[in-house]
Amino acid sequence: MVTLNINGRDVQVDADPSTPVLWALRDNLNMTGTKFGCGAALCGACTVHLNGQPIRSCVTPISAVAGQKITTIEAMESDKVGKAVQDAWVKHDVPQCGYCQSGQVMSAVALVRVNKAPTDADIDNAMSGNICRCGTYQRMRAAIKDAAKTLA
Repeated sequence: MVTLNINGRDVQVDADPSTPVLWALRDNLNMTGTKFGCGAALCGACTVHLNGQPIRSCVTPISAVAGQKITTIEAMESDKVGKAVQDAWVKHDVPQCGYCQSGQVMSAVALVRVNKAPTDADIDNAMSGNICRCGTYQRMRAAIKDAAKTLA
């Protein structure tokens, strides 16, 4: 049994300590907002925050994050920055197929928390590990800038 702090709440997960965070979230806790993409930390679909920093949950074992603060897409609506990013995502029609979007939003929120006026280069750098097969990168840049402006 491993205790994880997810979205501000301690939960017990009955899984092998080597189980990736992604599978603990999806299979053990029925939190399906975080998506499985490549399983090798290459696409970013599985991005969650660990102590406020984006990590790839598909390759991070639960034993490495016990006692630390994990934040998922499910908490973004009640988070000031997360809500601003999600609202901007909708305003700019960012999602197409939508599969990568939870990971994209998590990376965007991490950026906007530390950079209140990101440039295209800042955004490209922060989002470089998140792949969108629909190619909505221009709309993501506009949404991130809009969210940052809203929060300024």
